Amino acid sequence: MSGSTKNHEHKLAENVLGLFESAVMGVAGSAPAYSIAASTALLVGAVGLAGPAALLYCGIAMFGIVFAFNYLGRTESNSGATYAWVRRGLHPALGYIAGWSLLMCSSIFMVAATLPAGSSFLGLFSDKLSNSKGWVTLFGTVFFLLMVAAVAFGVTITAKVQVLMSTIEVGLLALFAVLAIFHGHKTHTFSWHWFAPSSFGSSQTFFAGALIAAFYYWGWDVTANLNEETKGSHKTPGQGAIIGMIITFLLFEVFTVGSNMVLSDKDISDNSANILGVLGQKVWPGTPGKLIVVAVLLSTVATLETQLIQVTRTMFSMGRDGTLSRSFGKVHNKYKTPIVATMTITVVGIGLFVGSQFIGSLGKIMTDAIAAIGVQISIYYALAGFSVVVLFRKMIFKSVKNFILMGLWPLIGAVFMTVMFIKVIPTLDHLTKVVGFGTIALGLIPMLWYWSRGHVYFKMPTKAERLAVIHEFEHNL
Repeated sequence: MSGSTKNHEHKLAENVLGLFESAVMGVAGSAPAYSIAASTALLVGAVGLAGPAALLYCGIAMFGIVFAFNYLGRTESNSGATYAWVRRGLHPALGYIAGWSLLMCSSIFMVAATLPAGSSFLGLFSDKLSNSKGWVTLFGTVFFLLMVAAVAFGVTITAKVQVLMSTIEVGLLALFAVLAIFHGHKTHTFSWHWFAPSSFGSSQTFFAGALIAAFYYWGWDVTANLNEETKGSHKTPGQGAIIGMIITFLLFEVFTVGSNMVLSDKDISDNSANILGVLGQKVWPGTPGKLIVVAVLLSTVATLETQLIQVTRTMFSMGRDGTLSRSFGKVHNKYKTPIVATMTITVVGIGLFVGSQFIGSLGKIMTDAIAAIGVQISIYYALAGFSVVVLFRKMIFKSVKNFILMGLWPLIGAVFMTVMFIKVIPTLDHLTKVVGFGTIALGLIPMLWYWSRGHVYFKMPTKAERLAVIHEFEHNL
C-alpha cells in the first residue's frame, strides 16, 4: 500500500466479485452501445469508412495497456490502480498525475454520459424532448442519482445491476449487428479496404480516428479499481479486463462494419445524436427497431455506474494515503463503500450538469468532452504501459511470453498513446485544450502541497521496496 496501512476504517468489502462479474464490469466500463451511439458520427467525420481500421489499430495498442494492467495488478491490490502502480514503476509525481487524470476524465465523463442517458430515454417518447437540454439534463440527473445510490449501497448490488444490464445490452447489440451485416438493402458493399492502413490517407487522419477509438475502448480498467473487492485480487481483475476487452473489441468491429454497410453519410450527419435509432429502424422497422435504443440507455447507465466506481475508488485510495483529504478514505460502516468520496462526486457531478447548460448545444458538449477525455486517458494509459516495462525490465527476457506480453506489447501501447497525444494537440479547439489540460494542471496544486509537506507517498521507493514488489509479483504468477 502506498504510504499507509489499511485498517477497518479504510477497508473496502473483500472477496465480493468473481471472474464473471469482473469481466462483466470490464464490458460495462467500455459501454459498447453507448460508445457506438456517442462516437460513431465523430468517427465517421474523422476517418469516413475507415472506422473499422481505426478501431483495429487502436485496439491492438489498447491490448498492450490491458496486459500492462494485468501484470501491474499482480504487484499490489490497490483501488487507486495506476495512481499506486505508476508511483512505484516510474515516479511518485507521475503516479499522482495518473490518478488525477483518471479523476478528471471520469468527472467530465459524467456529463458526457448523463446527457445521452436523458436523451435516449426521452427519445423513446419524443424527438423534440430528446434534443431539449433542460429536459435531457433533468432526466439525466435522475439516472445519475439512481446510479449513485447503487454504488453507495455496495459493490454486490452494483455487480447484480451490471450483469443484468450488460447481458441485455450485449445481446441486443449482437442481434442488430447481424441484422445490419445481412440486411438486404446496403448503402455500401463490404470492403477489406476498411481495415487497411491506406484507408486513412494521412497520419493526421489516422491519429484523429485513434483518439476517438481510444474513447470507445476506455473504461475496461474499472476492474483494476475494484481489485480490493475482488476474489483473487492479484489475478482476477486483470483476467476480467482481458475478457471484457476481447468482447468489446469484437462488438465494436462487427457493429462498425454493419454501420458502414447500412448507413449513408446523410443518415449520420442528420442524426448524429441518434445513430443507433436510425440504424435500428433501417434493419428492423417499427417498434422492434427501438430495442436498440434500450441497449443504448442500459449501456449509458451502466458505464455511468462504472465511472462512479472508478472515480470514487481512486479518491478513496488517495484519501487513505493522505494525498487528498483523508475523509475520502473512510468507508461506510455497513456497506463498506467510500461514502464521503461518493457524496462529494455527486455534488460535483450535479454542478457539472448545471454548468454544461451554458456551454452550447448537446452536440458541442459531447464533441469537446470526448476529445478532452481522449487526451486525458492517453496520459494515464501511457504511464501504465511504460511502468510495467521499467518495473519488470529484468524479467522481460526470461521467456517469450514475458517479452511479448510484459515488454513489447505494453511498450507499443504506451508509445502509441504518447504519439497520439502529441499528434492530436494541434487539432484540438481552444475549449477542449482548456478542459483537457487545465483540469490536469489543477492537480499540480494538491500534489505540490502534499509533496512540500514531506508526504511519504512522494518519497521514491527504495531498492528493498522494489525487490519486495518483484517477489510479490513472482508469487502471484
